[in-house]
Amino acid sequence: MAEAIGTLTGAEQRQSPPPVETESSAAERISVATQWQLMWWRFRKHKMAMASAVVIILFYLVALFADFLAYSDPQHDDANLLLLAPQSIHWYDGDEFRPHVFGVTGKRDPKTFKKVYQPDPDKKLPLVLFAKGYEYTLFGLIKTERHLIGVEDAPPEESIFLLGTDGLGRDLFSRLMVATRLSMTIGLAGVALSLFLGILLGGLSGLYGGLVDNMIQRVIEIVRSVPTIPLWMALAAAVPTEWPIERVYFIIVLILGVIGWTTLARVVRGRFLSLRSEDFVTAAELAGAGQMRIIFRHMVPSFLSHIIAATTLALPAMIIAETSLSFLGLGLRPPAISWGVLLKDAQNVQAVAISPWLLLPAIPVIVAVLAFNFLGDGLRDAADPYG
Repeated sequence: MAEAIGTLTGAEQRQSPPPVETESSAAERISVATQWQLMWWRFRKHKMAMASAVVIILFYLVALFADFLAYSDPQHDDANLLLLAPQSIHWYDGDEFRPHVFGVTGKRDPKTFKKVYQPDPDKKLPLVLFAKGYEYTLFGLIKTERHLIGVEDAPPEESIFLLGTDGLGRDLFSRLMVATRLSMTIGLAGVALSLFLGILLGGLSGLYGGLVDNMIQRVIEIVRSVPTIPLWMALAAAVPTEWPIERVYFIIVLILGVIGWTTLARVVRGRFLSLRSEDFVTAAELAGAGQMRIIFRHMVPSFLSHIIAATTLALPAMIIAETSLSFLGLGLRPPAISWGVLLKDAQNVQAVAISPWLLLPAIPVIVAVLAFNFLGDGLRDAADPYG
């Protein structure tokens, strides 16, 4: 009987609910938490920011595995498949689960002489995972021909078009995957450059004051007073058309970084003006630390969370700038593939009316910009010590 009571008591103990955190224990946990822990706890309460973080992670996963997700060579064109409408995936063949697409046949309309494409239900092309396709280098190290999906016993460039084709017969889905990599990384590179310039020049301005502060502030005012569109047009005209894609990419990053550092520099200057009289800065100076060490080792980490929030809010501006430049023909040009380059095919109303799927690259631009803005709002609220 005693053993049964002991067993029952042990079962009740195992099934008992966990102890509820009291107000005093919660206050104690908060009092010993680091700044990053407090920031994370506040950020978790921002549901929209958490969802946006997941969306942004997915975007960068697409950018990382762009060639693996693209089933067709993004530069492969076919004059027989111009402006083909998006295909539908059929998941069942009768009662059997067998994902497939229909083959496409093109006929010339006798009245308009326009080529019209029709799906051929008699020609079923099964979809397979990890199929072979064009060769690419994964992570710049591993040469492979494997892609996420493909068509069984048929070249994907001639059989599958999930988002249709453009005016040259190139698969839009594959080009959109590769464009995501370029557009998302050019935002990171531009923000990294503007972040470095903003922290360095804003830090020097706030730390030294006087003549250095006046000179840097005048430079900021001059940069901010120059109209951006004429400046981009002038710089784009100065870029030779025969330059390779890598060099044009570098120039675009340089332009975005040089134009975008001024706002962060003023924020950093204001913070440094309030921090330069603090005891830890004086102690670092007395210990013989150099100015660069004081800026990047002591002063910047004290408000690093605010810099992260500002950087997150600057990324969508960089993406919009690159997309706008490329859309206007002032940025990246073919054969480079970015969201702006893809949207350039939808510049006129006639193209959009005839082939509305050419506007599909605008969707990831909108989603990415909104996600970055929501994430930036969440980080800003989490980093606010008075929030």
